Amino acid sequence: MRENIFKNVGRLTPAGHTLDFFRARAYNGNMHIAVKKGLGVLFILGAALSFALMNLFVNLAGDLPVMQKVFFRNALTTVVVFFILLFQKEKFRIKSKQSLLWLFLRSALGFLGIILNFYAIDNIGSISDASILNKLSPFFAILFSVLLLKERPSIPELIFVLVAFAGAICVVEPKFDMRVLPALSGFLSGACAGFAYTCVRVLAAKGERGLMTVFFFSAFSTAAALPFFIAGFTPMTPSQWLFLLLAGVAATAGQFFITAAYRQAPAKEIAVFDYAQVLFAALLGFFFLSQTPKTMSLIGYAVIISAAVGNWLYRLRKTKIEQNAKRD
Repeated sequence: MRENIFKNVGRLTPAGHTLDFFRARAYNGNMHIAVKKGLGVLFILGAALSFALMNLFVNLAGDLPVMQKVFFRNALTTVVVFFILLFQKEKFRIKSKQSLLWLFLRSALGFLGIILNFYAIDNIGSISDASILNKLSPFFAILFSVLLLKERPSIPELIFVLVAFAGAICVVEPKFDMRVLPALSGFLSGACAGFAYTCVRVLAAKGERGLMTVFFFSAFSTAAALPFFIAGFTPMTPSQWLFLLLAGVAATAGQFFITAAYRQAPAKEIAVFDYAQVLFAALLGFFFLSQTPKTMSLIGYAVIISAAVGNWLYRLRKTKIEQNAKRD
């Protein structure tokens, strides 16, 4: 009873009102962070579904030249981002001349990664296998950050990289003949994506806009694919036109979803949810392509995703320890 009286008196005093005010602000601040993180997770799941759909549509487009598919995948994104930039204050201005080299590196490696990924999608026999091999990119990014950013990965991070690569071996099932090429292509697409994402980090550090990076990459890829598209153009049926246009729509949606996700929450907190693409790809492959992942592939998925979750938890714990150390 006595405690309740003092509690009520505290609320009636100016000091009590001040305390309640700060408590409310802290509560609202935590709620705001939680909402933004929730939105970030939803957006990254949207990106995962979009890219899984892109893989499905690329496969459904059938027997067409890879460059023809690559052209459609990037052309629509180029047009959409072009018009968005056109109405922005800075338009197509690049932050500095130093950014140009990194924009070209990001675009060239990203372009090569798409070619390798599409070859894997067409030939590996499972769009979920192609997806999981491409999702090795964060682990390659850890290795490339040593070369490009002079970062020193910790022992646990290196262990997670080795575990992920062990999972990739389960998916690839190395064979000493030409049958290994599609799986090897998927593996290398992850390496290219990892290098490209490391370049994106460099560009972000230099203050380059995310939309400009996306536009440069999409425009570069469209222009690079155009000569091959014209020279090797294969006539398409109405359904093939539709599927390639849908692949472009899905790729564009994926770019916007992932950009929106990382505007809501840091990559280290939500990036692991991007592995939902493998689940989406497996479900889409099963229902639309009658694809069932092999037992070794499923083991590989589990190992790679476990490594990704482990690395995610390790980074969150490391960040928390560093924040607590700063407070002390």
